[in-house]
Amino acid sequence: MTGTSPRSSNPLVRLGELGQSPWYDYITRDLVTSGELARLIRDDGLRGMTSNPSIFEKAIGGSRLYDDEIRAQADAGASPQDIFERLAVADVRAACDAFAGVYQASGAGDGLVSLEVSPALAHDTDATVQEAVRLWRALDRPNAMIKIPGTAEGLPAITECIGRGINVNVTLLFSVERYGEVIEAFLAGLERRREAGQPLQSIASVASFFVSRVDGKVNPALDRLGDPRRLRGRIAIANACAAYRRFEWSLATPRWERLARAGARPQRPLWASTSTKDPRYSDVHYVEALVAPRTVNTLPPETFAAYRDHGRPAVRIAEGMAEAPALLAALAELGIDLPAVTRELEADGVAKFAASYRSLLAGIEAKAGALAGR
Repeated sequence: MTGTSPRSSNPLVRLGELGQSPWYDYITRDLVTSGELARLIRDDGLRGMTSNPSIFEKAIGGSRLYDDEIRAQADAGASPQDIFERLAVADVRAACDAFAGVYQASGAGDGLVSLEVSPALAHDTDATVQEAVRLWRALDRPNAMIKIPGTAEGLPAITECIGRGINVNVTLLFSVERYGEVIEAFLAGLERRREAGQPLQSIASVASFFVSRVDGKVNPALDRLGDPRRLRGRIAIANACAAYRRFEWSLATPRWERLARAGARPQRPLWASTSTKDPRYSDVHYVEALVAPRTVNTLPPETFAAYRDHGRPAVRIAEGMAEAPALLAALAELGIDLPAVTRELEADGVAKFAASYRSLLAGIEAKAGALAGR
């Protein structure tokens, strides 16, 4: 008698088989040292990891795991920013090492771990490039990724970093228009490398398109109007589906085909902010609708566990792309300006990450003071 192994029936593993890589939107020291990360990779088909200032703020400020290092580095005269970077680099390097087998087995397509440049630099191109280069060198891992906000000032930084051979995770994308500009920045970086005679095969990049936050802004406006077109809870998915259509279009151009022949791999869309904030919807609402080939979904631990428990993986992106134009047109007809919403979300996203970063550094400084002399 033959049975089904737990791994083969795991919805997260099935996502990988359908062409979508499940990543973990979380990192902390004990996740690696306890062996839990290795278990997630082995049993749940986990294929990568993302981090941001908010995640590190919770990891470092909300535990005592880092106290000895904070005290030692503070006693040696390190600044709060230096202390944070050393802690973050150590954690990301350890996670990269845990994912090394995935990275090799996927031909450098997965097994990637992201570290973000300071959000305070989101509107400073040159400083973003300088910090990205410094962090990339400090990490010293081929499966590391540097997160760069997809602001107007971030676009030339993306091109520069891709041109230098740095893996880039473009973050805080909300609009299809800005996503189109990110694709352009990515292609320009690849072309710069090709023209310089440098290899393209090792370059990995994702474009992190934020999902649920769009509904978080649009739903209240729809509620005030009585939602006559029944758009509530559907616009964020429609917006993401429109972005995926732009991605597919970019892969059908002669420009991409030339780069692909030279060994380039696509910059995959990464669905971010896919946890469900509204209790009226399923806790896997934004995961199920966006299963698609050549994509990534980065899931916080609670959503990751929920999908393992009751996900129903199937490729549904075609239905979403078919519905998206009518849904987005109906939203505009109601007088809700989606481009204005996404501009506000970008500004809010940069501000929130910058606030988390400041809070993180303040927390490290306070800890260092409390631990001094112990």
